[in-house]
Amino acid sequence: MRTRTKWFSALAALAATASVATAIIPAQAIGPDLLPMNVTNNSGRSEAVHLYVLGTDIRNGRLGYVNQAGAFTPWSPGGNPPTPAPDVSIAGPGPGGTTTLRVPRFISGRVYMSFGEKLKFFLTPDGLVQPAPWASGDPNSGILFDWSEFTYNDAGLWLNSSQVDMFAVPHAVTVTGASGATKKTGELKPGGRDAVINGIRNQAGWGGSVMSRPDGTVLRVLAPGKAADVGNFDRNYLDSYITQAWNAYTGKTLTVQPFGDRPDVKYFGRTSGTTMNFTNSAGQQVASFAKPSTANVWGCDGALHAPNDQVVGPIARTLCAALHRTTLGRIDVQPGGGPADFYQGAITNHYSRLVHQNMVDGKAYGFAFDDVQAQESLVHDGDPRSAGIILTPFGGSAPPPAVSSIVSDWHGKCIDVPNWNFADGQRLIVWNCTGGTNQKFEFAGGTLRTENNKCVDVAWGSTANGAAVQLSTCSGDPAQQFVLSGAGDLVNPQANKCVDIAEWNPDNDAVLHMWDCVGGANQKWHRG
Repeated sequence: MRTRTKWFSALAALAATASVATAIIPAQAIGPDLLPMNVTNNSGRSEAVHLYVLGTDIRNGRLGYVNQAGAFTPWSPGGNPPTPAPDVSIAGPGPGGTTTLRVPRFISGRVYMSFGEKLKFFLTPDGLVQPAPWASGDPNSGILFDWSEFTYNDAGLWLNSSQVDMFAVPHAVTVTGASGATKKTGELKPGGRDAVINGIRNQAGWGGSVMSRPDGTVLRVLAPGKAADVGNFDRNYLDSYITQAWNAYTGKTLTVQPFGDRPDVKYFGRTSGTTMNFTNSAGQQVASFAKPSTANVWGCDGALHAPNDQVVGPIARTLCAALHRTTLGRIDVQPGGGPADFYQGAITNHYSRLVHQNMVDGKAYGFAFDDVQAQESLVHDGDPRSAGIILTPFGGSAPPPAVSSIVSDWHGKCIDVPNWNFADGQRLIVWNCTGGTNQKFEFAGGTLRTENNKCVDVAWGSTANGAAVQLSTCSGDPAQQFVLSGAGDLVNPQANKCVDIAEWNPDNDAVLHMWDCVGGANQKWHRG
């Protein structure tokens, strides 16, 4: 689901979704004309909440707002420069309370929620200018806010929590159907907001994506494309991976099967120069794509523009999703793999990886076409009776995961089994955190184990400074006992020494060894 700066374009994807659904389901007036939407404040914050229901009447394209009772009012014409829009905020719920909104049929738009301060909207002759806190000079940049997106028509309700542009206010979305069953998605794990924020901060080169107030309050984490646009992130970050993935198909064929319910529809891609050409099963060329830039991938646009057709658009969507998830080049039938295969490698969309990783059901709208393979945080019901947005806690400690990465406090790199070589005697290193299984360990019975049940081990049971830290078959030997202290020291009690990044080497491939515990940053670790 794409988001844009002005409403007339921001809702195009929603309208397209609705039109497809209407074509499949015969139009009939099911569900109430005014759908109750309950906004519940379980955020744990004390500031006043302000709500807005803004969008377009998809029958005639009129742009406007909805009051609490469900009446839709078109916007008056704006100007150039943009003129301030009238205050159409709705008082939101206090702590622990609920406010009920009414959503009229045939509206596609957003429900905004802000904390402490009302949002500032503006009107142009073309439509409503959305808040864009990643843009220079945007008056909403210091406000804590977020939104959910929806479409309600005769085919039902679609409601999603979107992280396409930013990750800010934790909230879940729900829909209750005629049967009384409620569907919910978008709920963060306990401590999930902090886990996303800290995960981005600890990811080398990504820290500029976290936007805070001067008092330290974190307002939002920008999606990588938005962070790059304002100069807070490498504009060419994905280039090397894109080239590698694109060139992989100079010597092999990429098969795209874009429709899950039509496995017979296949397109075949091969790269020639910097262009990937696709043919259909009859050998006819049906689409061509120039090698995209990093910005094209973040936005799923430009070279990856996806028209609303049945050939080029579905292929473009599939390519963009595969590039975000870094499966293109590794998996030759797309869409391919599953969540365990996504976001592998040092260069990947760590923003989307972390957001998905910290959702209760693993679902999120981490980029525009995250709905490929149904990974999006969307609820739908063809006969809804009510909907909900639940503002969930910002803080709260998550229980430590059974399996986690071990991250250096010094530079944010992870303890790593190089090249997934789990052989006895393999020395451990540090590497950029990728989320790969070669960087996952479990504290079990005083040992530190890999997912294939090998143990971290001090070579030869040595108690000397400089002893190598390696893998070995688990044996119960004291050389395989490790404790991560509250101070962040990873200690082998037998040697009474700490796991240390040798020679203060800041690079990938730096080896680990045991050394006297001196409190240095190269000896400090935390679970990621």
